[in-house]
Amino acid sequence: MKTPLGRRTRILAATTATAALVLVAAGCSSSDSGSGGKTTVKGVHLVKGGQLTTCTHLPYPPFQSEIDGKVQGFDVSLVDLVAKNLGVKQQILDTPFENFKTGAFLNSGQCDLAAAGMTITAERKKNVDFSDPYFEATQAVLVAKSSGITSLPDVKAKGKKLGAQAQTTGEDYAKSKGFDPVSFHSSDAVLNGLRTGQVQAVVIDYPVVQGWLKDKANADAFKVVGNLKTGEQYGFTVKKGNRPLLDAVNKALKDAKADGTYKKIYEQWIGPYDASAASPSAS
Repeated sequence: MKTPLGRRTRILAATTATAALVLVAAGCSSSDSGSGGKTTVKGVHLVKGGQLTTCTHLPYPPFQSEIDGKVQGFDVSLVDLVAKNLGVKQQILDTPFENFKTGAFLNSGQCDLAAAGMTITAERKKNVDFSDPYFEATQAVLVAKSSGITSLPDVKAKGKKLGAQAQTTGEDYAKSKGFDPVSFHSSDAVLNGLRTGQVQAVVIDYPVVQGWLKDKANADAFKVVGNLKTGEQYGFTVKKGNRPLLDAVNKALKDAKADGTYKKIYEQWIGPYDASAASPSAS
């Protein structure tokens, strides 16, 4: 959940060594050409033939980030399953996060679906159709070990600055608790703000914090002083009314949870398997 407003959109192609890429999909299925040069595969109409085009916003580890020249992560691996079932390749388009809330790139036909660690909300449902929830997230309060801060209320009590990522539910949560958080355009910028002392505490999705703390330097410098159960569930999105693709996404998620693939992907990217976080009830 991120949003650098002035950022130029980048296509992350699987053939470019210096750009991020997405790995996919074994085999090709037969497809019928649709109108306007688009392609229909197994009843799903794609914006570009031979590929499932996914909008995301980088970086947001462990859900999607560029690692060793490839876009990898939890979301990427799950959407790969959808692409594989359709017999096409996944290609990722890096876009500003505000477009995920409005569905702009879905409506304009630039992307088939969006995958960006995005929380399902009633407001966002007005603009896009969400898949079944695939992950339950909590917010974490991360502080410097030297700060003396022991909780989120303690940030305010001590007159310290709180940071959050712009346009995210973490920022919304901080505001709901009476904070005026410093907004950063990406998760990397949030961590840098904490590291450089621009802020003394941050609120951001706990899985992101887990990823940061895998680095020894971060683990030595920072600690979690709060894990906030906000009832957030992540979902993938498609253009409103795109039922065939939504059904394909939901089927891939359901099958992956049933056959153990989801568990393996979860353990690879998130950590020890937590069934309650992995299988939230549909909202």
